[in-house]
Amino acid sequence: MKTVRTAPSRDRPASYSMLPAPGELPVATWQLEHGWRINGSFEEHSHDFPGLAYFQTTGGMLRTGRRAWPIEAGDLFVIAPGDVMGRVHATDLEDAQGWGVFFTADALGPDVPGAHLAWRTHPLLFPFVRGGAIGALRLRVPEPDRPEWSGRIQALHDELAQRRDGYREAVLAHLVLMLVGVSRLAADVVGDLRENSEPLLAEVFEVIERRYPQPLSLRDVAAAVSISPGHLTSTVRRRTGRTVQEWITERRMVQARRLLAATELPISDIGRQVGFPDAGYFARTFGKVHGMSPARWRRAGAG
Repeated sequence: MKTVRTAPSRDRPASYSMLPAPGELPVATWQLEHGWRINGSFEEHSHDFPGLAYFQTTGGMLRTGRRAWPIEAGDLFVIAPGDVMGRVHATDLEDAQGWGVFFTADALGPDVPGAHLAWRTHPLLFPFVRGGAIGALRLRVPEPDRPEWSGRIQALHDELAQRRDGYREAVLAHLVLMLVGVSRLAADVVGDLRENSEPLLAEVFEVIERRYPQPLSLRDVAAAVSISPGHLTSTVRRRTGRTVQEWITERRMVQARRLLAATELPISDIGRQVGFPDAGYFARTFGKVHGMSPARWRRAGAG
């Protein structure tokens, strides 16, 4: 699974985007084993996709937001898009044993209405909605349930690695059952999450979802939510790690990928349907995000 890094700026850390290859499931696993070390340190950063970090044993340290968490057996960290993960030092995870699972909203099927809005509307993604880049949410898996969690993540990893017949359906099934488990563990904090939700961000994303097929600019979104473009830019970037224009582009690219994979529409028609009246501008934007033209992406997925 390819990731793309956006360089840090004065007011935000580096950010990573998940960029699946054509036809590739947007789900990835990452195993943490005893003795795992890095050279030097890994920078403070955030992701624009959600993830989970589950630890089977006690040992090591996870830095998130302004906190450094000593890892205990059964710890489950829910990492929302925009959460700031602290700098990882060489030995932080040397004594850890666990898994990271990362995915995008696309993984949950074609009915999910776009990456950003999905965090706020899909019931299984609600624990990932916290609005601010404040650090991961720490949950505890009860001891009797820990073997099942370890086994399910291992099974998910194996399906992704081996790609046997039906692996897509199996991956989705494992992922959904994991997210059901997260939702149940997070039941006690759901009220707090709702109270701390971000009505401005929700309104911004609703505008993007409703109007992305049309010409849509930062000024248009700012006018729709009745605040200045400058205030909107700084607020959205501070709380999500991305700009309003980047979110508009992301929503359009999600739909473009779906149309390229599921239809035989001409590239120019797809561009118009996702808000690019100029076919050349659509192709350039798609190429900048994906590293290849829409036509090549479609051919690669069909191969």
